[in-house]
Amino acid sequence: MEPPAGAALSAAWHRLSTALVPPAALGVAAPRSEAVGPLKDADLRAALDVLRCYDLHSVVEEWFVEVLQTDLQANIAPEFWNCIGQYENTAEELQCSSLLLDAFCLLKRRLDPYLNSLELLEGWTKAGLLLGTGAQMLQEKVYTMFKAILFFSTTKSFQEMIQQFYSRTFRIYMRQWKKGEDGTNECESSMSETEQESDTEEGGGESPLCAGCGSKREECWCTKAMEQFQQLNDILRRLNLLERVSADAVTTILHRMIEERMEQRCRGEYEHSFLNEFQEWIEKVIGWLSRVFLQDGPLARSSPEASSTLKRWRCHVQRFFYRIYASMRIEELFSIIRDFPESKPAVEDLKFCLERTNQRQQLLSSLKSALEMRLLHPGVNTSDIITLYISAIKALRELDPSMVILEVACEPIRKYLRTREDTVRQIVAGLTGDAEGSGDLANELSKADPVTLENGQESDDDISEPGDWVPDPVDADPGKSSSKRRSSDIISLLVSIYGSKDLFINEYRTLLADRLLHQFNYSAEREIRNVELLKLRFGEAQMHYCEVMLKDMADSRRINANIRDEEEKLPEEERPPFSLVAVILSSEFWPPLKEEKLELPEQVKEAMEAYSKKYEKLKAMRTLNWKYHLGLVSLDVELADRTLSLSVSPVHAAIILHFQTKSTWTLTELSEVLKVPVTSLKRKMTLWLQQGVLREEPQGTFTVIEEEQKDQVEKVVLIDSDEEGDSAMASQADQKEEELQLFWTYIQAMLTNLESLSLERIHSMLKMFVMTGPVVTEIDIQELQGFLQKKVRDQQLIYSGGVYRLPKNCN
Repeated sequence: MEPPAGAALSAAWHRLSTALVPPAALGVAAPRSEAVGPLKDADLRAALDVLRCYDLHSVVEEWFVEVLQTDLQANIAPEFWNCIGQYENTAEELQCSSLLLDAFCLLKRRLDPYLNSLELLEGWTKAGLLLGTGAQMLQEKVYTMFKAILFFSTTKSFQEMIQQFYSRTFRIYMRQWKKGEDGTNECESSMSETEQESDTEEGGGESPLCAGCGSKREECWCTKAMEQFQQLNDILRRLNLLERVSADAVTTILHRMIEERMEQRCRGEYEHSFLNEFQEWIEKVIGWLSRVFLQDGPLARSSPEASSTLKRWRCHVQRFFYRIYASMRIEELFSIIRDFPESKPAVEDLKFCLERTNQRQQLLSSLKSALEMRLLHPGVNTSDIITLYISAIKALRELDPSMVILEVACEPIRKYLRTREDTVRQIVAGLTGDAEGSGDLANELSKADPVTLENGQESDDDISEPGDWVPDPVDADPGKSSSKRRSSDIISLLVSIYGSKDLFINEYRTLLADRLLHQFNYSAEREIRNVELLKLRFGEAQMHYCEVMLKDMADSRRINANIRDEEEKLPEEERPPFSLVAVILSSEFWPPLKEEKLELPEQVKEAMEAYSKKYEKLKAMRTLNWKYHLGLVSLDVELADRTLSLSVSPVHAAIILHFQTKSTWTLTELSEVLKVPVTSLKRKMTLWLQQGVLREEPQGTFTVIEEEQKDQVEKVVLIDSDEEGDSAMASQADQKEEELQLFWTYIQAMLTNLESLSLERIHSMLKMFVMTGPVVTEIDIQELQGFLQKKVRDQQLIYSGGVYRLPKNCN
C-alpha cells in the first residue's frame, strides 16, 4: 500500500501537469479542441508547494519545455504543414488567403495552452517559487523552439503564399492612402505596373475591376483582405513568429516596389530632385509596416521590442533606397555630366546618397568605364572631349568639393587629351572665344578673381579660419596639396594636363598672330582684352611677347597714317599708282611666319621700295624686310563686258597682273616668272578658273576670257582645301623642324668642344642653356634621342659606347 506522502505527491504532480499542458500531449485520451478550464493559481500553487517539499520544483520548467518540444515535433508541426500542403495548389487568391489564415488560426489554438502556461510559469519564477533559467530565458527558449521546429525550413509554395498575401495588402493599403491623400482620381505615379494600369483605369472610369484587389467591383474583397491581414499579424505577433514568417516577404516586396517606382519616376529624369518625394512615400510605407509590426486598434499598445523593430525597418528601407538610387544615378553619371548644369538636382541627390552609403569606389570604376567606352576614342572630336571634361569639372566639383573624385575619375581624359595633337589649340581657341561652344572657357577667363597659374606650392596651413578645415576623403592622393586641389578652377585644370603653361602661351601667340594678320584693319580691342585677362592667369612676363605684338599693330596704324598724310601732300603725278598699307612686325617677338618664294611685278616692288624709304625717314637706323607672299590685295579686274572686284592673296594678284602684258601664259612660263613651283602654282590658278577670268585650253595653257560665254557648259572647279583659311604662320611641323635645327647648332658646338657626350648629358645641357624663353619649346629626352638617331643615319653623328661624337671629316 502506497504511503500517504507518495499519494499526495502523485496527486500534486497530476494536478500540475494536466493544468500546464494539454492532456493529449501527456497521452491522455482527450480531444485537443476541448476547452481547458481556467487555471486557478491558488490550487496550482498548493500543488507546487507539495513538489517543493520533495525538492522537485526545480524540474518543472525542464519538463514543460520537453513536453512542448515533443508535442511540436510529433503533432503540432505535422498538423500545421499538412493543412498548408492541402491548399498549396489553390488558384484563387481570396481562397488561398482564407486557407492560409485558417492554418495559422489552427496553429494558434494548439499553442495557446502552452503560452498561457508560460505566463503562469513566468509569474512563479519572478515570485521565486521555481528554480530554473529565469522568466526571460524560459520565454526565449519557448519562442526559439517555435521557430526552430515549425519554420526551420519552409517550402517554396509557402513563401509564395506569404509573399502574395503581403503584396496584395500592401497595394490595397497604398491605394487607400492615395485616395485619402488626393481625394480625387488624380494620383502620383504608381508603385508597380499593375498599379499604374489601375490608376489609368480608375482615372478613365471605364474599368469594372477594383484597383486594390483586382476583382470585379461588386465582388471587391479589399476590406476582408485588410481584416485577414490584421488577424494574421495578431496571430504571428502572439506566437512571436512575425519576423520569422513575414520578414523575407516584406523585404522582397519593399525592394521590388522601390526599384519599380524608381525606374518609372527617376530613370532619365535629371532636372528634378526626387529625395523629398521618396521620403514622403517611404513614410507611407512605414505606415504599412507599422500595421505589420505594431498592434492596431483602440487597445493597442506597442512594446519596446516592436517599436525597435519598426525603427530597424525604417533604417533598412531608407538605406536600401539610398543605395539603389545612388546606383542608378552612378549608372547615368555620364549623361548627368553631359547635361550639367540642367542636371544639378540629380547631382545634389547623388551627393546626399553617397554621404550615407559606401559607394565612392563603385562610382569611380563606373565613371571611368563610361568615359573610356563613350568618350575616349578616335570617333569623338577633341573639342567635344574638352567640352565634356569642362562639364565634368563643374558637376564633380558640386558632387565632391574635395575634388578627389574629379582627380581620380577624370585622369583617363587627361591622359587621352595629351595624345591629341590639337588639344592645346582647341583649349586656347576656347579661351579666346573662337571655338564652337566655348562660352564656358571664355566666361571662366573673364572671372573677376582668377586662380593664378604659378608653379609655387600651396600649403594646407594657409586657411583663413581653422574651423573651416575639412579632411580629404580616404581615397585622396596624399602627395597632392588639398588646398591646391580644392581651389583649382577649369582653366588651371586644363592647363595642368601638360604640366607646363609654356605650351599654351606659345599656342596663344600663334593664334593671336594669325588673327592679327588676317584682320587687315589694325583693330585689336578684343585681343587686348584677352591678353590682359591672360596676364592675370599666366603672369605679365609670360605675356610680354603678346604685348609687343599688339604694340606692333598700333605702331603700324600710326606709321601708315603718317605715310599716307605725306603722300596726300604730293602732286597728283608724284603719288604712287596704288595705295600700299603695311603691317610692320618686330620679327624677334612674333612666331615664325610661313616662308614661300614669290617674285612680284616690278611696279609693285617699286611701290614697296618707295614705302621702305619713307619708313626709314620715320624710323632712323631701321629698314623693312618684305614678306611678298603674305597680305591682301584689293583689285578690280576689268574685262570687255564686266568688271570684278576681288580681295585676293599676293600670289593670286601677281598671277593676274602678268596677264595684263600677255593674254596667254603656260604654267611653266608663269612658274619661271613668279619663282613659284609648278604644283603650287597650278593650285593657285583654280581661283581665276572658278571666277571665269581664265580658261585652260589646252592643258597647262591659260588664256583670258574677255567676254563671258553664256552658252558654254559650266565646269565645276574644285579649290584645294589648303587655299581656304590659309594661315600666315608656319605650320607646327615647320616650327618644330626649325627648333630642332637650333638644337643641332648647339649640339655641334658642344661636341666640338667636349668631343663626346651621352644622351642624358646633351639633354641636361640643352635644358640649361637653350630651353629658355617663350620662343623655344622644350624637347623631351625621347624626342631628342629620335633626333640624334636620325643624324646618325644621315652620317652626321657617330654613336658608340653609349656616347655621341662628330665624324672626323665634320668641320
